[in-house]
Amino acid sequence: MEKYIGKILDGRYEILEIIGVGGMAVVYKAMDHRLNRLVAVKILKDDYLNDADFRRRFHGESQAVAMLSHPNIVSVYDVSKNDGMDYIVMELIDGITLKQYMDQRSPLSWRETLHFSMQIAKALEHAHSRGIIHRDIKPHNVMILKDGSVKVADFGIARIASAQNTLTKEALGSVHYISPEQARGARVDNRSDIYSLGVVMYEMLTGRPPYDGETPVSVAIQHINGTPLSPSLLNGEIPTGLEQITMHAMCSDINIRYASVTDMLKDMEEFRKNPSIRFTFLPKGGAAASVNSTPRVQPAKPQNPASRQKELELEYERQDREEKRRRMWMIAAISLAVAALVGLMILILGQSGGDKPEESSDAVSDTTLPSEVFVPPLVGSLLTDIPPEKYPYLTLVVNESSYVYNEKYPEGVICDQRPGVGERVPPGTEIFLYISLGEETDAMPKLRGYSAENADSLLKALHIQLTILTDQEFDDEIPEGHVTRTDPEANTELKNGQVVTVYISKGKEIKTVKVPSVEGASLSNATAAINGRSLEVQTREDYSSSVSAGYVISQNPPAGTEVEEGSTVILTISKGKQTVTLTSVVGQTEASAIAALDRLGLKAQTKMEYNNYVPAGQVIQQSPDSGNEVLPGSTVTITVSLGPAPVPSSSEVPEPSSSEEPEPSSSEDSGGGNEGTP
Repeated sequence: MEKYIGKILDGRYEILEIIGVGGMAVVYKAMDHRLNRLVAVKILKDDYLNDADFRRRFHGESQAVAMLSHPNIVSVYDVSKNDGMDYIVMELIDGITLKQYMDQRSPLSWRETLHFSMQIAKALEHAHSRGIIHRDIKPHNVMILKDGSVKVADFGIARIASAQNTLTKEALGSVHYISPEQARGARVDNRSDIYSLGVVMYEMLTGRPPYDGETPVSVAIQHINGTPLSPSLLNGEIPTGLEQITMHAMCSDINIRYASVTDMLKDMEEFRKNPSIRFTFLPKGGAAASVNSTPRVQPAKPQNPASRQKELELEYERQDREEKRRRMWMIAAISLAVAALVGLMILILGQSGGDKPEESSDAVSDTTLPSEVFVPPLVGSLLTDIPPEKYPYLTLVVNESSYVYNEKYPEGVICDQRPGVGERVPPGTEIFLYISLGEETDAMPKLRGYSAENADSLLKALHIQLTILTDQEFDDEIPEGHVTRTDPEANTELKNGQVVTVYISKGKEIKTVKVPSVEGASLSNATAAINGRSLEVQTREDYSSSVSAGYVISQNPPAGTEVEEGSTVILTISKGKQTVTLTSVVGQTEASAIAALDRLGLKAQTKMEYNNYVPAGQVIQQSPDSGNEVLPGSTVTITVSLGPAPVPSSSEVPEPSSSEEPEPSSSEDSGGGNEGTP
């Protein structure tokens, strides 16, 4: 099984890992490189690859199922052959089977049971409307997604499997849900799926299937001859209405069972709206028939569990007696039919004997079979309007493949026949009739958000032929290359050959505008001008010696630039002239004061003077004073102390040097002058 891992099928599907093994096939997770998505690939087991007839049925049935398109059905994307293998490409489901869910939570509440059952029924309704019967409805084939939605898998596969074996091999998992007619090997129609759904509902409500046994054959016989125990006897919380729906779907007589899933869904919906209702399924025509398309509903009567149990036991005893009577009548009818067939065969053999031709000439004309009969015109008639006794020498055949879509004839009318009208055929020839399903239609899928390629694949996967046109448009939400809308819109009924238009997003429409000139304008005016062009404003501040505070110094992008609507224009707003707050440098040394002013971006001018109180080299005062605001680069004058000014003593007379005569002191000059005055 692992030999396929790593292989790429059809140059497209890369096999990644095994995710499941069934009776006929192995399921792998794979990557679809063409559409860039994970898928599930179901490949036939080697045991079946040498059976050409089986492979043919597998391929044909899978192609038919691929035409289904419903939210409650696992989508089949592709059916192909590759290097001698047959495989189906399906939707990869992220969830668990209903069987796994029931193993964890069984029994389920009646609300959960109704929730899951209605989704399964809707899937069956869609498939039945396309002429496809599942034949193997069971919890193992129902997937539950994380959001609680349900998808039914493996449509049509059971039809292929039924041709290979009966109630052995893989049958043990399916036989608990098999319909009585399947167990008998009789003809199967959509009512077999209804029976199986009823069994699944029974198990969801009670936690166990209605019948069980040691071998598949013993379980199958119980489906044919048995009467199931009332679900309410196993779980007293089951509402009467839901129990009635379940048991009516499980009627062993196919003629008493629901005639269609649509009828069953109507009852489910009625029960969903009013869980206290009861249904009365009225007989039609005779004791062996029943009508459920318009059930009469009556309010539930209060009952205690004991009386309700007794009532149900009596009801099922009555049903059992009726079932036995029906079987007796059926055996009698079959016996009569066999006797009639034997008589007919004797008559035919007698006519074909050639040893006594003279005896045949004496036979009564009413009992003589003609050598040939003409095929009558049956096209255009309703099947119900053709009594078989009208054509005693022909066998009219209608089977599952007889129902076909036809635009010319309305639903239910014979649209074709084989052999054709007027042909001469031997007595007993089978005339295959084809019944019109009306004009083939489908629903427009919801494609918004899908890539253009995926949308095209989904439309081409519909079972009708469409003329697909594409157009482009801008969309603010949907990315480029993805679907914005369709014409007609989602869920609209489509007819064969209809023209549909898929609109593909070109992305968000880019509209450009010119950036206005706002330099020199006030912030409020500049903002109004920019917002008026559907642009955004972002600001930052800076000093300016030429632009007043609160006005625009510059803008980016510059005025006149073409930009996309919604872009941002960055404005630089003036804080006015930049100033520096003077700090005090008084008391600092000259060098420290000059360095402090330099750090502020200011220049220092020094004055020196004596000061008896400030040590030499320290700043006595500054101008301007500390706390004043000045422009960067301004000059600050600092006065630096020279220390105390020198004061000479009056008693000190300088001594003359040896080479110079001392100058007379002022007193001597004064006295000598007086003395020297004549």
